[in-house]
Amino acid sequence: MATDSFLPPSGTRDFLAAESDVRERAFAAVREVFGRFGFQPLQTPAFERLEVLTGKYGDEGDKLVFKILRRGEHEAPGEADLALRYDHTVPLARVVAAYGSQLPTPYKRYALAPVWRADRPGKGRFREFVQCDLDVVGTTSPLADAEVVSALYESLDALGVPEFRFLVNSRKALAGLLEVYGVPGDAGGGVLITLDKLDKLAPAAVVQELVDGRGLPEATAKGLVDDLTAPDATERIRKGLEGSATGQEGLAEVDRLLALVAGIIPPERIVFAPNLVRGLDYYTGVIYEVTAPGMPGSIASGGRYDGLIGRMSGSDVPACGGSLGIERILPLLPSAGEQPAPALDVAVTVLGDALSDVAFRMAAAIRRAGLRTGVYMGTSGKLARQLKWAADQGARFCLIYGEREREAGEVIVRNMASGKQTTHPVDQVAEHFV
Repeated sequence: MATDSFLPPSGTRDFLAAESDVRERAFAAVREVFGRFGFQPLQTPAFERLEVLTGKYGDEGDKLVFKILRRGEHEAPGEADLALRYDHTVPLARVVAAYGSQLPTPYKRYALAPVWRADRPGKGRFREFVQCDLDVVGTTSPLADAEVVSALYESLDALGVPEFRFLVNSRKALAGLLEVYGVPGDAGGGVLITLDKLDKLAPAAVVQELVDGRGLPEATAKGLVDDLTAPDATERIRKGLEGSATGQEGLAEVDRLLALVAGIIPPERIVFAPNLVRGLDYYTGVIYEVTAPGMPGSIASGGRYDGLIGRMSGSDVPACGGSLGIERILPLLPSAGEQPAPALDVAVTVLGDALSDVAFRMAAAIRRAGLRTGVYMGTSGKLARQLKWAADQGARFCLIYGEREREAGEVIVRNMASGKQTTHPVDQVAEHFV
């Protein structure tokens, strides 16, 4: 049992073999799907210049940026000039600004790598965790939104997440809704932030916050919340938006996305959800979240954010993207409790110092044949102890090479499951495994 002094820093984790195997298989499955859709990997440094990150996430987000102090002569004042990567979106914007002319149009990239937040650790909250993002930069085509959604769908399916469902809305539909209810433009952002809490708070509590915190008349607040939470919310919102050109444009975006993925994503797995808000104010069009039974909150999300990368890069660049909540998904996968894969295919005994050179060369030959092969490195010269080591490593075969075998120029190959043994010339043993 690890003592506190040997545990990793608060908010970080060690992953031993079993967890590492599950994580790497999941990451490989996601990369395969993203690659099939033509998304290209992008790797950026673990840290960025501080000025690149700050001012991009709002006041609360800036407080969570892990700063790195200046080195050398500038260390004493405690000033920071670098910071650990907070997300993958700002580095993407920097890359677009730096290499725009060298990138394809549209630029389809994915990033699957750690990010860091100076957050208060808690259950399910970490200071270091992996984010899994994919984005399409440089096109306003609804096909881009549909490709991101389709790639997320196939990734979740490949991971074995059961019964997940996409909830889709549009920021333009929400803007039209605020317009219909007479919400002042300068209050709209705050109202949407409060409405985003409908999946966490009781409707009455949301109404109260809209009145007390956002200054809406009680009748307006109640009517808005009632329409968004009603059993027939979809029909109510569609009818209510008939008088709003912006709202109609938003509904058309949603309907176009649903039409594009029809026949690819089953209709029960992707629906218009008029009460989906997503409080981040940089979204400009279609937005979506993915939920699944037994999984906390959303397990994937995204949308169109025309203007965000442009604000960072200095030029007008449309974009859309999505993110898999891979850290939320991993502990709940069916394979999460599995034992680690066996460490070895073939274990090679060393039954004396004079035999170690040949044993080592046999192991090298078998590795070249593509099998995971290990040589005994303990101090015991007893065969029984070395066979136990081979079994502990999960080896399927064990090579037994002692004085008698050396004199005969042979080696024994033992099947660890059946106990059956066969004899082969030393210089041909690797061919037995090809």
